[in-house]
Amino acid sequence: MPHFTLSIGPNGPLLGALLGVSKPRADALTAAGQPIPQAVPITGLIDTGASCTCIDPSVLLTSLSLTPTGSVLVNTPSTGATPHDTEQFDVALVIPATAGATPLLFPTIPVISSELLVHQGFHALIGRDILDRCLLVYDGAAKTFTLAF
Repeated sequence: MPHFTLSIGPNGPLLGALLGVSKPRADALTAAGQPIPQAVPITGLIDTGASCTCIDPSVLLTSLSLTPTGSVLVNTPSTGATPHDTEQFDVALVIPATAGATPLLFPTIPVISSELLVHQGFHALIGRDILDRCLLVYDGAAKTFTLAF
């Protein structure tokens, strides 16, 4: 089973990933003779409290030039019982594995935009939509986490 073990730093369990345009978007760009934007390296915080993956709009809008595919209502600890409307985007996400192993690939996955991430040292919250395909071992005593898929 592909996996990796990383240290838990002061900002929590962070991992590197690649974010790109979704497969349908890449296919549409190719059919139109347009270039496909390069995948962007991002840093994501593992967040078991997030039901879906959240990405900073600087990556979605500036680096990948994406347009929203819709919007969803989201509850957060700061909004309490009152949900707020958030833009949703379809992206491709790749989480690398150890050398020689197959990475965890999502050719098309919906994510939401969240502006509160870059200043905290990461571009994404990796939510349960991703973690549902993984085994996560959080070893607080050893200050490590392992993600297997």
